[in-house]
Amino acid sequence: MVFWLILAAVIFIIAASGIKIIRPFEKGLVERLGKYRRDANPGLQFIIPFIERMVKVDLRETVIDVPPQEVITKDNVVVTVDAIIYYQITDAFRVVYNVSNFEIAAIKLAQTNLRNVIGEMELDQTLTSRERINVTLREVLDEATDKWGVKVTRVEIKKIDPPQDIMDAMSKQMKAERTKRAVILEAEGYKQSEITKAEGDKMSAILQAEGQSESIKRVAEANKFKLIAEAEGQANATINVFKAIHEGDPTKDVIAIRYLDALKQIADGKANKVFLPFESSAMLSSLGSMAEIFKDGKDSSSVNEKESKK
Repeated sequence: MVFWLILAAVIFIIAASGIKIIRPFEKGLVERLGKYRRDANPGLQFIIPFIERMVKVDLRETVIDVPPQEVITKDNVVVTVDAIIYYQITDAFRVVYNVSNFEIAAIKLAQTNLRNVIGEMELDQTLTSRERINVTLREVLDEATDKWGVKVTRVEIKKIDPPQDIMDAMSKQMKAERTKRAVILEAEGYKQSEITKAEGDKMSAILQAEGQSESIKRVAEANKFKLIAEAEGQANATINVFKAIHEGDPTKDVIAIRYLDALKQIADGKANKVFLPFESSAMLSSLGSMAEIFKDGKDSSSVNEKESKK
């Protein structure tokens, strides 16, 4: 009885070892007596114990970390470079039977091509051309691993470290470049400030000159208007006087008296000499005649008075 129980347990264990479960992201390869027999798809699969063997292959995208290595650039500078490789298995059969250890092969291949790619570039290009290095490495690795049933989806350079003395020199260069840019910007700012100030002074002088010109123009127009108004007033006054004189029809005696008044005003000054116009002789003769008339009139009146007394 015990024997049959033990035999049943052994048969159950052997049968259970022939049951395999393949997950959705896996692919199974079944070998019978060391020879490839068939593919096993995701799900429940059965194999013959001790005769068949199943190898599971992960089809998900996987990452390989490439260890840091020293690489010499085109200008003979030693830099330390490391990278990351993203790949995905597309053919489980080839990745198992065409390469013994894909990860080690991919790492060695990536290191070799890193030396080739960076060795053709100078240090400055290496530091500024990461995308170019990534694309070149991806194309080379994808082509080389195609026969292994692997698709290299992306290659990323993690870091590129130059030697410490190069980094110190680059730091000094960058500091000098920043100082240079700061000086240039400061000079440009000062230049722009002076230009703006000069333009402001220029506009101020122009506006001031225009203001003075407009002020002089308006003052001149005001003086012109004043002189015109005064001239018109004097002209109207002269015309009115002339009309009044002619309408009044003055005698020569009245004119002579007014002339004497004018001569009095002329002589009422600080000058030692007084120049009389030529026409004054005729006026004086008229005055003499008037004086004789007054004298004759006075003598005749005195004679009449004497006769009346007699």
